[in-house]
Amino acid sequence: MSNIKTFHLPDLGEGLPDATIVEWLVKEGATVKLDDPLVSMETAKAVVEVPSPYSGKLAKVHGGAGDVIATGAALAEFDVDPNLPQRAEAETTGHHHAPPKASVPAAMPAKGVGSEAPDQNGVVASDEGGEIGENDNAGRADEGTVVGAMQSSDRVHAEQAMSVGGAKAVPAVRALAKKLGVDLTRVAASGAGGVATLKDVKDAAAAGTARLSVGAQTAATAGIHRPAASVAAPAQRTSLSAAGKPMRTTPPTVKANGQPEQLKGVRRNMARVMAAAHAQVVPTTLCDDADIHAWPPGTDITGRLIRAIVRACKTVPALNAWFDGENLTRTLHPHVDIGIAVDTDDGLFVPALRNADVLDLAGVRAAIGRLRVQVEDRSIPPSELSGYTISLSNFGMFAGRYATPVVVPPCVAIVAAGKGRHQMTPVMGGFESHRVIPLSLTFDHRAATGGEAARFLKAMLDDLALAH
Repeated sequence: MSNIKTFHLPDLGEGLPDATIVEWLVKEGATVKLDDPLVSMETAKAVVEVPSPYSGKLAKVHGGAGDVIATGAALAEFDVDPNLPQRAEAETTGHHHAPPKASVPAAMPAKGVGSEAPDQNGVVASDEGGEIGENDNAGRADEGTVVGAMQSSDRVHAEQAMSVGGAKAVPAVRALAKKLGVDLTRVAASGAGGVATLKDVKDAAAAGTARLSVGAQTAATAGIHRPAASVAAPAQRTSLSAAGKPMRTTPPTVKANGQPEQLKGVRRNMARVMAAAHAQVVPTTLCDDADIHAWPPGTDITGRLIRAIVRACKTVPALNAWFDGENLTRTLHPHVDIGIAVDTDDGLFVPALRNADVLDLAGVRAAIGRLRVQVEDRSIPPSELSGYTISLSNFGMFAGRYATPVVVPPCVAIVAAGKGRHQMTPVMGGFESHRVIPLSLTFDHRAATGGEAARFLKAMLDDLALAH
């Protein structure tokens, strides 16, 4: 008699309501042992490897690569083998094998893809749009490239390199290889024991020495393996009909009927955070120009902006603070941790530059460089993406003069620097062309007064006007 048990997606430690499947590490129908790597899941900040909660046959999976699974929803079903090692029923595992009582009513079972969302206001959709049927587990292209770990029992279950097709790599590296169209079997592995690293994959992608063939890439994207010859070449778009006559395109007045794209990972979390910030904060923005005419050539702009923020925080502590709107409490911080906004193709990251008030320029540069590398590699710890006391967005490196940056609670303020320019400045006896940097300061008016914000901005302007 079979002993079928359902495994529900556990809370992966970040308090997020869902996660995206990156890659199933065990095929449906295969036998898996307790705590063996089962599936890679992408959250807003990392890709974590979920271990198997049972020993036995993986009877059914609920969703394929790219599908979004709600926390507490059914993720997989197991035909448990009593002859293999199992975890004791009373033993704490760190997993939730049933839907959380607080978030899923007892009368309604947890839902996965293709079913009503836990809030009953919608469905969990696929990349192609619409609902996903219960048996629709076709693979979809993944977007995960972060290494991470999740809590299993009383230990951290880290990613392990596995050999597939002769290539050794951890799931995050395999996910990156899929994303970049790199054949891992042709990558020169530099890691210990012949394991391919993220850098190896990036180097191979840049050099173009390990590209997947069209057929292999299509099969890899779909999560299946088949000979390249069996995959038909994609049809080429043409402006002619089958009869060789020009075809009319859709008039611009006709609404586009393309399928909606499911937001995942970082962008999904960004949408939630921005919506929450818009609903919770009472924002007001002040703008002014910092005259940097006295700066010597080669001055580090980001370093000077950070120094100016630190000095302004010391002058006006009210903006280097957290505010609790529910309890109407304010926390002033003696230290300055600055959230540095980093724009990526996957969405917005805001890593924390810790102890900015005690770092010199070299220390600031080194710390920012480290954070940027970790963001690009998607290896930054989740703890480094929260807990900052004030934020900086240096959007001017791209374009734009002034902005209304978004304050994310519990922070009280954010500074944004626009694109530098030259302007005519009146001086004794005439006018001079001075270089200026536009600054925008958005603050939560519930926690700080307009006078405090103006004095904060003035302190920044005064510091940036100094030659050194």
